[in-house]
Amino acid sequence: MSHSPGASNQKWGLGLLALVLAAGAIYFAMRRVEPQLVADEEVFQTVDALFTALTSRSEPRLEDCEARLEKLCEEGRLPPQASTVLDDVIRQAHAGQWEPAAQRLYDFMLAQRRE
Repeated sequence: MSHSPGASNQKWGLGLLALVLAAGAIYFAMRRVEPQLVADEEVFQTVDALFTALTSRSEPRLEDCEARLEKLCEEGRLPPQASTVLDDVIRQAHAGQWEPAAQRLYDFMLAQRRE
């Protein structure tokens, strides 16, 4: 039983295509654009306080930051997309996943472009 050269080339080509698609998906996932915070000192201070709450695993501080962020969002000082990210971080911490929440917030903070 012999394999035709065309079938071998086709398998090789499909394998290469799958590899390129996987690499592209990984590239775009890593380069996702984080929502940006507005240039508001109180917003930045509150996000910084949230990071402190997460790293110290302080439920009272976490709840304080949550309330402050809700107020800032209601006042229109915190963009809805950024609020969603921060809400997810807070929800993660409430579920006891303090370290992953702190890492997610750290990544979010690094992606901010202060102007």
